[in-house]
Amino acid sequence: MRKLKPPQIIIFSFLVTILIGAFFLALPQCSSNGVSVGVVDALFTATSATCVTGLIVKDTGSDFSRFGQMVILFLLQIGGLGIMTLSTFFAILFGRKLTLRENIVIKSALDHHSVERLKTLILYILALTFCIEAIGAALLYNRLGNVYQSIFHSISAFCNAGFSLNATSFAGYRQDVYVNLVMTMLIILGGIGFIVLIEGPKIFRWIVRRVLLKNREDIKQLFSKISLQTKIAVSVSLILLFFGTLIFFSLENARLLHGFGLKDKILTSFFHSVTSRTAGFNTVSIKDLASPTLFFLIILMFIGASPGSTGGGIKTCTLGVLVSGAISMIKNQDNIHIFKRAIPRVIFRKAVIIAGLAVTWIVVFTMILSFVESRNEAIPNYFLRVLFEVTSAFGTVGLSTGITSILSPLGKVLIMITMLVGRIGPLTLALAMTTREQRVFYKYPQEKVMVG
Repeated sequence: MRKLKPPQIIIFSFLVTILIGAFFLALPQCSSNGVSVGVVDALFTATSATCVTGLIVKDTGSDFSRFGQMVILFLLQIGGLGIMTLSTFFAILFGRKLTLRENIVIKSALDHHSVERLKTLILYILALTFCIEAIGAALLYNRLGNVYQSIFHSISAFCNAGFSLNATSFAGYRQDVYVNLVMTMLIILGGIGFIVLIEGPKIFRWIVRRVLLKNREDIKQLFSKISLQTKIAVSVSLILLFFGTLIFFSLENARLLHGFGLKDKILTSFFHSVTSRTAGFNTVSIKDLASPTLFFLIILMFIGASPGSTGGGIKTCTLGVLVSGAISMIKNQDNIHIFKRAIPRVIFRKAVIIAGLAVTWIVVFTMILSFVESRNEAIPNYFLRVLFEVTSAFGTVGLSTGITSILSPLGKVLIMITMLVGRIGPLTLALAMTTREQRVFYKYPQEKVMVG
């Protein structure tokens, strides 16, 4: 372990957790009928739970016993928080001092730029998580009337896991404004990023003073104290939520939403704009959506949540940096600017690499999976469904058009690998596979080529 690099330690910790979870889920005691669900399905469920994805091959509510459901709940909780975060918490709890190497590993896992005050940050993260999940469970109990179901769905929503004890997810609550708003708020809070949640008081003070005060200098000073990551994450998330709701509504208004009242149409559109980014719950049948809607959801799943959150995807800040970089290039500017701050070139290059690796992974694995599952080509929109499945796995979303359970063992393995890569991030995987950095002390002469 001492010779492993931080990215390798993160991957190793996820693999160990998945294997332990699969061992328990394969036990007959975890099955509702006392018969083991099988090694492959147990491994798939453990991977999906640990990677907070929500893709299932067995119904969580009916095929698993209460013990099996508790194992799944435990896996998605530690997977959502991050295994290294929890292990560090227990080290702090027992009074053990963290070494510099351990601090670097945690920094890599949390995508935090400094090893300073990591203990405080982790305690904040855990306190926020358990408080939000407890409040969410209490709010859901008012409607669900069941303590266990309320706790399970609150944790699953905040961790953006998408696991539900209901066979049809939340389709039975499609018209319930209260349940929809509680679930979407839990998903948004879990997917916005812990750094943003910690800076919540700053954002609240800025909003209050912007509404009540007329002193622009005071408002600007407060706004400048909010970190750039928070500004990008919040602004991009709001834009995606608004346009996601609007486009879903427009595409399905005359189709799946036909016959719904205006309130139900808006509520359904908003719910799926939120959940398709990373959570995986649904209130309407995903397989019945139109092809343009499915493709639009693929885009949302690809973008995903914000950095340092429980969600997946390339992340909102990555999108913000890419768009800003593209605008700067179009304007022929030397620097990339966002909210009157310059973005280092190394961050832009990292964003390009992340997006490029993500696209490559999804394209390659969609091709492989469509070949492996070619026996299902008679299914309508077969290739789009496969692309949807792979993107959902990579974005750790969990939405499915219904083909997950009919995948072959090899197809399930491909989805498992994609879920793991989506959770740890393609860049972390690439760094884990690279050899020691080689310094180059020379430069080759430049020569221009035609592009575009």
